Amino acid sequence: MCLVWEFSENIALTDSSGASDRLLLALTALALVPIVLWDLSGLDLAMARLAGDAAGFALRDNRLLVLGLHEIPRFLGMLGVVALVAAVRWPLGVLRRLDARARLQLALSVLAALAAVSLLKNTSRSSCPWDVAEFGGVASHVSHWNWRLRDGGPGRCFPAGHASAAFAYLAGWFVLRRVAPGAAMAWLLAALGAGLVLGLAQQWRGAHYMSHTLWTAWVCWSVALAIDVACRRATRRRLAPV
Repeated sequence: MCLVWEFSENIALTDSSGASDRLLLALTALALVPIVLWDLSGLDLAMARLAGDAAGFALRDNRLLVLGLHEIPRFLGMLGVVALVAAVRWPLGVLRRLDARARLQLALSVLAALAAVSLLKNTSRSSCPWDVAEFGGVASHVSHWNWRLRDGGPGRCFPAGHASAAFAYLAGWFVLRRVAPGAAMAWLLAALGAGLVLGLAQQWRGAHYMSHTLWTAWVCWSVALAIDVACRRATRRRLAPV
């Protein structure tokens, strides 16, 4: 935790020099390594077999998972988006420490991350674990990298759309780190923790593989980073002497 805190403070301190952008871009690219290695390892199926078998996934319709970790979080995620949009004009809590541009950036970043994940998911040919023949479905297990090959199932399962209801809020770290580092770190850990819990819940229901959740986190982070870099560069150009 101390190392994470020190990393956050260092990022904030170097933000104005442009070193922050280079460091974050490098770390974001580096994060692809373990995600790709997970994809190549075959651990997706290994983890799915812990929760499912030829009869399907026993927890697929579990009330706690369906209601408590799917329907309610999805509603809260949508409510959060509405609250962030409203906060552009009427900020509450720590958001009062942000100017209107930063609050607008936060709202747009969350919306953009949700849209990016939804677009990828709706164009994906990869089916969910519960649709795979090994778990009582009809599809074969095909890597989501193979976009040209259909697996015989309904597809539209990669990456994890549900986890984006939490991971999209990673954008809060980018806008808060310069004015409230402590709150930024708390926001970051909350978004990561909630996204992981939602991803694992869907994993145990047979709705997603773990790689789907990892990719969702990376996509949401990358979208927020790209928007943050673009907004700050636009601000520097606007404030530069002519």
